[in-house]
Amino acid sequence: MTAVQATHVIVQGAPDVPAAPASIPVNAGPTNTEQERPAVQTEPPQPAFRLQTASGFQTLTLFRDHPLLLDCGRPVSNVRVACHSYGAPGPHATLVTHALTGTSAVHEWWPALFGPGKALDPARQFIVCSNVLGGCAGSSGPQEFGNSPLTLRDMVAVQRELLRELGVSRVTVVGGSMGGMQVYEWLRSYPDLVTRAVVIGAPARHSPWATGLNVVARNAIRLAPGGEGLKVARQVAMLSYRSPESLALTQAGESRTRPGEAAIASYLEHQGQKLQARFCEHSYCALTEAMDAFALSDAELRTIRTSVLVVGISSDVLYPASEVRAHAALLPNAEYWELDSPHGHDAFLMDAHALDERVRAFLNQAT
Repeated sequence: MTAVQATHVIVQGAPDVPAAPASIPVNAGPTNTEQERPAVQTEPPQPAFRLQTASGFQTLTLFRDHPLLLDCGRPVSNVRVACHSYGAPGPHATLVTHALTGTSAVHEWWPALFGPGKALDPARQFIVCSNVLGGCAGSSGPQEFGNSPLTLRDMVAVQRELLRELGVSRVTVVGGSMGGMQVYEWLRSYPDLVTRAVVIGAPARHSPWATGLNVVARNAIRLAPGGEGLKVARQVAMLSYRSPESLALTQAGESRTRPGEAAIASYLEHQGQKLQARFCEHSYCALTEAMDAFALSDAELRTIRTSVLVVGISSDVLYPASEVRAHAALLPNAEYWELDSPHGHDAFLMDAHALDERVRAFLNQAT
């Protein structure tokens, strides 16, 4: 059994992420984000260990008295989870699930939906967001488990244990991109706990197109470990996160910072450097592999009775609106709505004001 020990110190308002090997730069950055250790458990079972600051950021150690059995068959204990919580604790929570390179600080990366009068309002809801298992923004990373394969079901099982520790028995789940895929997993694994769900810009299973993009990204990392491959992986991903129209609007012509260079070239270089500075290549590989393996069958989708809002994005080339809409059509109690934006997949972050209005209306409906 793998045991992951927590020796984590909290700095006010943000995770102080444990250091990774020098060749793998890691940091808990604020937007669009995701660390890592092993030992044999010898101590007697104890209540979940918790460090907390007034800001609502916590690091908890879960599975101290019983192991988490990963889908690959490996039992693991003492799983570290970094999370933010907002609002008055209660038996019902709104769980926000983040995208591939996200963090638990939803107030930082989704300000269009977070705050007074918005879809995610701490004055009205107990809101929880945790860094996923395998991430690198404070939660246990893949190297702590010997790089055993992880699944989205493993990640959701950790979220379920976190909510149990927080005293939550019913949950509304909201997520975009990989976060939306986690919402689908919640609906499959814990349907009786979910009161409402919002899936944004996410499929119920990965297409060959989306999987192929991740294969290229992981190949780049494995061919150039230590950071350069991760930069290229991010550059490939950024092209799929935007649309031709979005790049024509924002990155046409010559770079303003590098005369003589195309704007798109300096933009992609900048995006690659930013991710290299704050993310772990082991996490990137583990999480994209989990996304590629994720699949709900048509039969499974038809068994989901929870009320679900599914949002497609009109210009999304990564998860086309037609694909998202087709999966939504199989859900017995789903509403489909399309965000009209030129900015592609990242419109759920870049162009989210109309999204806030639609999600807020859905969450405010009587259950």
